[in-house]
Amino acid sequence: MRGAALTGLGAHRPAHREDNTAIAERTGSTDAWIRERSGIVTRGVAGEGEGVVEMAVSAGGKALAAAGLAPSDVDLVLVATCTLTQPVPGAAARVAARLGTGGSGALDLGAACAGFTYGLSLAADTVRGGTADHVLVIGSERFTDIIDPTDRGTAFLFGDGAGAGVVSLSEVDGISPAVFSSDGDSADVLKTVGHPPVLQMEGRAVYRWATVTAPGLARAACARAGLELADLAAFVPHQANLRIVEAVARALKLPDTCVVARDVVDSGNTSAASVPLALTRLIERGEVRRGDPVLLLGFGAGLTAAGQVVRCP
Repeated sequence: MRGAALTGLGAHRPAHREDNTAIAERTGSTDAWIRERSGIVTRGVAGEGEGVVEMAVSAGGKALAAAGLAPSDVDLVLVATCTLTQPVPGAAARVAARLGTGGSGALDLGAACAGFTYGLSLAADTVRGGTADHVLVIGSERFTDIIDPTDRGTAFLFGDGAGAGVVSLSEVDGISPAVFSSDGDSADVLKTVGHPPVLQMEGRAVYRWATVTAPGLARAACARAGLELADLAAFVPHQANLRIVEAVARALKLPDTCVVARDVVDSGNTSAASVPLALTRLIERGEVRRGDPVLLLGFGAGLTAAGQVVRCP
C-alpha cells in the first residue's frame, strides 16, 4: 500500500500591511465596528510583483525547501485560487515553470475557500494511486484585484497571500480521507459580478451556512480519520472571520488541549490561502509539533467545503 503525507509547508505574506483605520475611512465605518464583526485587526495587501502567480511561486518554493525536495522532484502542481483575473492561461503551469519543475503536470482548482483542502485530497489520492510521488498544493489569492475598496460589506474582510504544502509518498499514511460538501442552490450568496469582476457577498447568509454546516463536517472528517475530537492537537478552519471560527469551535466543544487557529486576526480572509497560512503559523509558533493530528476544514463560495485530518510535517 502506498501512503501519502504532508511533508513541508510554506507561506508568502505580503510585506505591506493595512490596518482597519484606512478601511474605516473609505467605507464609513470604524475600527471598533470592523473588529466586532470580524475580529480582524490587520491584513496583508499585495504590492507590485505580488500577483497570484508570484506569491504562489514564493510559497511553493518554501514548501519544497521545507520538504527537502528540488523542484525537479515534483510530479504535479495544483494551484487553488478564485482571484486570478486572467483565467486563461491558468496559474499552475506558470507556477510550475517559474519553480523549474521540468514540465510537471499542472492544474488550477476553483473551489474558492475550500480550494486547498480539496487540493490536499486530490494530491493524496494521486500519490496513493501511484500517479505521482510528490505533489505541490498551493492556495494563492490577491483580493486587492476583485474587491471594491469602498464596499462596507467586503472591503474589511479580505487579505492577500499564499500558502503551500507538499504531499509525498510515505510509508505511513498521514492524510485522512476527506469529507466533501456542496450547496449550489445557495451559490449566489458569494460571487463575483461584472467585468472586471467585483466580489459581492451576503454576509449573514454565509455566516448561517458556515456555522450550521462546518461542525457536522468537522465531526465527519474526524470519524473518517478514526479519531475523536478530543484526539486533535489543533483545529484549522478556513479563516473566514473570527466570529465564524469561534462559533464553530464552540459548537464542537473542543478540549483546552486543542489549539484553534485564529490567523484571520492578522491576515484577514485569504480564501484558498487561509488554511495553509494558518497551519504554517501554528508550526512557526511551536503550537503544534511534528506528527500531531490537525483537523483542516475549508468552506466558502460555491458553496463548497472539504476537510481532513493531517499529521503535521
